[in-house]
Amino acid sequence: MKKESSMIIDHMGLSVSDAQKSQAFYAAALAPLRIGKIMEYDGWSGFGRDGSPEFWFGEGGPAQSPMHIAFRAENRQQVRDFYDAALAAGGKDNGAPGLREEYHP
Repeated sequence: MKKESSMIIDHMGLSVSDAQKSQAFYAAALAPLRIGKIMEYDGWSGFGRDGSPEFWFGEGGPAQSPMHIAFRAENRQQVRDFYDAALAAGGKDNGAPGLREEYHP
């Protein structure tokens, strides 16, 4: 039996300008969170864990920027590992890891 998710969104998708580059980036950045590529469908890549693709991206339309996406982590070390992996994979820093009590107590 599949475990119920605490997410309120079933899945999300975003357009990117380079699907291959995005796939390499997200595979590296999300690995510390135990999130990986689960499937591809019609040019889109679905990432998630436990067989459930919840985060999708593919080429199509103009890429939208800026976008804020927060992935769940199990602990603070996972947050730091994700941050380091994302920067190493080419991501840009918009603030070091830390609590954001003003909007996420």
